Amino acid sequence: MLVAVLTYVGYGVLTLFGYLRDFMRQWKIEKCQNATEREEQKDFVPLYQDFENFYNRNLYMRIRDSWNRPICSVPGAKVDMMERVSHDYNWTFTYTGRVIKDIINMGSYNYLGFAQKAGTCQEAAAKVLSQYGAGVCSTRQEMGNLDKHEELEKLVARFLGVESAMAYGMGFATNSMNIPALVGKGCLILSDELNHASLVLGARLSGATIRIFKHNNMQSLEKLLKDAIVHGQPRTRRPWKKILILVEGIYSMEGSIVRLPEVIALKKKYKSYLYLDEAHSIGALGPTGRGVVEYFGLSPEDVDVMMGTFTKSFGAAGGYIGGKKELIDYLRTYSHSAVYATSLSPPVVEQIITSMKCIMGEDGTNVGKARVQQLAENTRYFRRRLKEMGFIIYGNEDSPVVPLMLYMPAKIGAFGREMLKRNIGVVVVGFPATPIIESRARFCLSAAHTKEMLDTVSTLSCSETCLKESHRMRSRREEVSRTAV
Repeated sequence: MLVAVLTYVGYGVLTLFGYLRDFMRQWKIEKCQNATEREEQKDFVPLYQDFENFYNRNLYMRIRDSWNRPICSVPGAKVDMMERVSHDYNWTFTYTGRVIKDIINMGSYNYLGFAQKAGTCQEAAAKVLSQYGAGVCSTRQEMGNLDKHEELEKLVARFLGVESAMAYGMGFATNSMNIPALVGKGCLILSDELNHASLVLGARLSGATIRIFKHNNMQSLEKLLKDAIVHGQPRTRRPWKKILILVEGIYSMEGSIVRLPEVIALKKKYKSYLYLDEAHSIGALGPTGRGVVEYFGLSPEDVDVMMGTFTKSFGAAGGYIGGKKELIDYLRTYSHSAVYATSLSPPVVEQIITSMKCIMGEDGTNVGKARVQQLAENTRYFRRRLKEMGFIIYGNEDSPVVPLMLYMPAKIGAFGREMLKRNIGVVVVGFPATPIIESRARFCLSAAHTKEMLDTVSTLSCSETCLKESHRMRSRREEVSRTAV
């Protein structure tokens, strides 16, 4: 309660100073005039709502340097970053020409460490690049359907344990362009309140009625299902044509894992359909990296639409949808992303094929299995370290997405800057991506991280930045150390 009050007070102070700076800009007292509207645009219709404009101008701009940092290397366990400075309070940036080397990368979704500039995947992709070129220059339905695309889709179907699969060139569009093909007017979508923007956009574009249930709350979901069946459509009271439940395997801002067994039980009980987004969980969960379905020991047949991306665990680009053959054949004809979007780049396809075969053990080695196990070990170790130091972290123990709570708005920029000074790259997140009192730093674990890297990150996060461990946890740790001696 105290933290919430202090956080609101912090935002209140920032808002007060924001209005003061706007007043000073109006009278030309403020030095930086970048936030002032140009005279020739005074009569234009505003592009943004008043609050959104005010927030960007006076709050976001203070910490804008913590985002969009330019990387100039492979996003592996360590990255190189181009240094930049701002002379006008983060409105514009200038590159200094200096490159910051060997930053420990805790921000990329490189879960299994396949984002690398050497090795089997890179060699295979380079070979395909010389044979097929960089792009296809057409859609799948015209001249853009390569043998590599069909090989990939058969491999994905085998990997998931489903009848058929289809690959798409963009992960975001896999959701936003396929959901409208599955549901429409007269259908009902039940969506988790913390679903990704691509799911939200796809639901809105579909024209279906959307109702939101509380995050991972099965009572909330069941209540909506009961109401939907009892009351039917608004006004007409006719039964819904379809009821589609939208959930994610791992929620990227919370680090939580969907309660899939209970969702499937409700789906069967109320005869609805289930759309599972495994963007962050495929490759990262389960004994063999087959995602949240394998993690819970469930059958892929219990999930009607299995969606995932190649951008994270596979170190590539694009997305996929897997399921029954009738579903995939339907999407090949009616999905906007399938009909109008350009096909996946051949080298990208080969990167996915090679990394997926490695995970499945079809390359003749145990490298893939070892990476999955290493990611699980790194995840549990890092989470345990942070908890021992007294940090408040969110999410499931097995989730490689680790949100560390900052709460105060002033800590967002300070934490990101201080970590970068110590050659650690992290993602900091605040409102509106999170609730206003739940600002956080987000660590993404990788199989490529060593124990020494994780120790460095956890120690510096605690000892040398603006965050401190709780007195109770510190005393307990010191007592344990004395006992050990």
